[in-house]
Formats: sequence, structure tokens, C-alpha cells
Amino acid sequence: MESSESGAPIYRHQPRDRDFEFAHGDESNIELITQHIETHIGPISNVFHEMISDLVHIDVHQIEPTPERNYYTLITTGMSDRPMNPPEEYAELAYSEVMICLPPDWKLDMKSMKDEKYYWPIRLLKMMARLPHEYQTWLWMMHTVPNGDPAEPYASNTNLSGVILFPPLLFDEAFHELKVDDKKTIHFHTLVPLHNDEMELKLKKGTEALYEGFEKHNVNELLNPQRKSSIRKKRGWLW
Repeated sequence: MESSESGAPIYRHQPRDRDFEFAHGDESNIELITQHIETHIGPISNVFHEMISDLVHIDVHQIEPTPERNYYTLITTGMSDRPMNPPEEYAELAYSEVMICLPPDWKLDMKSMKDEKYYWPIRLLKMMARLPHEYQTWLWMMHTVPNGDPAEPYASNTNLSGVILFPPLLFDEAFHELKVDDKKTIHFHTLVPLHNDEMELKLKKGTEALYEGFEKHNVNELLNPQRKSSIRKKRGWLW
């Protein structure tokens, strides 16, 4: 297993040689997640439906800004229709969904969605939700995924070029997990897009090295596509 300088494993995935596997959404799973979202966050106002799905049917559910949470919240369903492939010692962590928050002035109408500078967070959600099933792997908190190799910005309106998974930072702990039964618990992870130097620091020094900058600059799942890197120079190294 290849490892980073911090000792964390690095997975390099190659496309699988397989046929397209058409997927339908698991209605009972969707209903449970929908109830969980509306209980802990608020009513779902819109759903970005997939028309044709491979392996898992990924929909993105939209919750409107409120005075208490002045941002859009976007959460997937479908990622947890199938188990991921975690290491044996983490077998109970096989089911997840991902989420991100967008500023209240973000354009989410169908016309704007044709422009990648507005659509890319939804594309990122769908890509991350399908990735562990496409490559028979596992995603969990503190895992990072670059946008290509070498990593490139997600769109013309940002220099962010990778993502790290965090626990939901803007939501109560009661939302973080949904226990379906004794064999299945769905875990919700937020996507926090990163700059190249932030991904580099994480690989060299570990996730903890990001915390100081994240706390100082209030980096969380509320996307700011123009945010500057949270890293500052310290003693000749990025910190």
C-alpha cells in the first residue's frame, strides 16, 4: 500500500473494465433519508434527479436558506443504497451520504445549472457519491480526493481543486447518523473543497495540520469558491 509522508494510505484507482449497470433508487432508503433530513434540517424544496444511473441512482436534495441557516443545503441519496468496501475492521462504516452548503445567492435554477460555475458543486456531490462503488473502495472522514491527476480547478470561478470529507460542522450531532437497522447505519459527511497546497499539507503532515488554518478562516461545508488558501508560511514550511 502506497502511503503519504504523514503515513496515511494513498489509493490510486484505475477505471474498472465492466459493463454499464443500470440502477434504480431504493425507495425505502430514499424515504428514510428524506424523513431524517426534514426532521433535523428542514423541508426539501427541490430534487436534482438522475435520469440514467450507473451502479447507484444518485439524487441531490435541496433545502432552502432560512434565518437560522442562511445557506442552501444539498444532500445526496443513493450512495447508501449499496455498501462501500471498507477495510474489514471498519465493516460497520459501509454506508454513507455526502452533503455541501452553498451561499444564499447561489443560482440553482435549471438555466444556471447549464453553466459549470454554478453546477460544479452538484457534479462533485454526484461524483463523490458514486466513486466508492465505481472503484470498489471506501470513503470516510478525512479522506481527500483531488480533481484529477494533476489536480485542476473545478470550474472557472474557483481555484479549489480537491475535496476533504468532514463530519457535518454546521449541524447538530443528531443529524450525523441515521440508524436503519442493526446491520445498517448511514453516516453523513460534508464535502469541504481544498486548494492544492492544502491537499499537499494534508499528505505531508496529516489532517491535524489543516485545523489551525481552517479554524482561523472559518473553513467548513459552506462553500466560498473564491476563498484563499488557509495555509500560511511558518518556519520555511506551509502551515
